[in-house]
Amino acid sequence: MTEKTANSTKSYEGFDAEERAAMKERAQELKSASRKGTGAAKPDGESDVLGKIAEMSDSDRAIAERLHAIIKENAPELAPKTWYGMPAYAKDGKVVCFFQPADKFKARYPTLGFSDPANLDDGNMWPTSYALTKLTAANEAKVIELVKKAVS
Repeated sequence: MTEKTANSTKSYEGFDAEERAAMKERAQELKSASRKGTGAAKPDGESDVLGKIAEMSDSDRAIAERLHAIIKENAPELAPKTWYGMPAYAKDGKVVCFFQPADKFKARYPTLGFSDPANLDDGNMWPTSYALTKLTAANEAKVIELVKKAVS
């Protein structure tokens, strides 16, 4: 990308296409959420999340559908919503956890991520995201444990 000023032209690396698309999705989410106070229909987070999951590749969709069910069952206080175009789950309006499909940023694997409001603190260092290539029974048990701890 090139930026022109009065005396020079500078080249610089900016956001890639996927990052720009995520920012546009986030701006639309914020715009939609701000309409709820103006008499417009309140955005339906559940429908938005299910819509995003439906758009995913088969492998990401299978994981996202299962995570959605696990989170709803084990942390009903979390409200589904989209966040940068990804399925996310919030408490008191703040995102606690989210699912990032591999295709979102052309990553090698999808991830389950946790934001600052998640109560996962453990000493001086702890993970905030987990790569998921498959959800086994053991993985599901770990996800349940993490989600319950995150909202505690």
